[in-house]
Amino acid sequence: MKDLQKVTVVLPSLDPDEKLKTVIDGLLEKGFTDIILVNDGSKPENQHWFAEMDQHPEVTLLNHAINRGKGAALKTAFTWFLENRPEAAGVVTVDGDNQHHPEDTRDCSLRMLETGKLVLGVRDFDQPQVPTRSRLGNKITSGVFKIFVGMTISDTQTGLRAIPTKDVKTLIEIYGDRFEYETNMLLAMKDNGLAFEEVKIRTVYIEENKSSHFRAVRDSWRIYKLILKHFFRYTISSIVSAVVDNGLFALLSGLLHSVLTGFPLTAVCSVSARLVSSLLNFFMNHRLVFQSKVSVKKAMLRYYLLAIPQMAAQVLLTQGVYWLLSIPDSATGLRTLLYAVVMTVLYIASYMIQQRWVFAAKTSTK
Repeated sequence: MKDLQKVTVVLPSLDPDEKLKTVIDGLLEKGFTDIILVNDGSKPENQHWFAEMDQHPEVTLLNHAINRGKGAALKTAFTWFLENRPEAAGVVTVDGDNQHHPEDTRDCSLRMLETGKLVLGVRDFDQPQVPTRSRLGNKITSGVFKIFVGMTISDTQTGLRAIPTKDVKTLIEIYGDRFEYETNMLLAMKDNGLAFEEVKIRTVYIEENKSSHFRAVRDSWRIYKLILKHFFRYTISSIVSAVVDNGLFALLSGLLHSVLTGFPLTAVCSVSARLVSSLLNFFMNHRLVFQSKVSVKKAMLRYYLLAIPQMAAQVLLTQGVYWLLSIPDSATGLRTLLYAVVMTVLYIASYMIQQRWVFAAKTSTK
């Protein structure tokens, strides 16, 4: 197919077997004419597969002397692509274990050419052949992505991605050399406002994915650390702001108690402390937590439009729960527990709203 000549296949591989030949033969049969194959430091006994694939005129073989990770292999291919294929429309990344059907690779590539958007080939994890570990892992990660990143992605671990050249230039700069790089690509799509779509693909698992080089504990930690980094920073920002709020309240109370008493003293100290701590919290969230590109003036207006209703919601929800459950004032333990629950819900809700609205630049993402 003529249009596929505009798309370069990027295929990172570590210690392949005969499935690598099947993948490349299938891609050539579907009309792809440019394949970058990256040997990511494979063992000597597996090198013959690369030598055999290098015989195809459509294949460019790049080699890592040692294993550097999938992310490094992708970036090596992206660098070569940008230097040697300036007229190409984009790349499509494919795994070498034959779990991406060549027709799906073609469909994702054509969709990218049609829309100019980055395309994710997503699997259906409700299919019976999906290993339980993979099903649960993806559903959990997709949920975490939705809550803490604000992106709805059906398949966060898909390796089948069609990427326009303009987006390759952005994604090549991001951090990560191993499996976390693919997660970081998704986060960079959010941060840079890269438009994307999903295309349903076949759900293929061969021998329950035993050929995967994914290291469950180490690589999962790398991935979740990236997804939750904003929330960790948000928590630290909140703690610092709370310390400043309480410390300033105590300081002002000590300084002003000789001139003010009762409600006036409490009001002045509370409002002053909250004003300073909220400004500190705003600037930390703007610059350090969400690293927002929204103007300070616009973000600050949104921040306080959120803060005022949130304070009201805190009181109304807490008192509303007490009233609905008819909790007596003497049940201090239960009241404290419910207060903590309400505060936790509002805390997470505030994070989600700040990420999606207060500090979010207008993007064209899905």
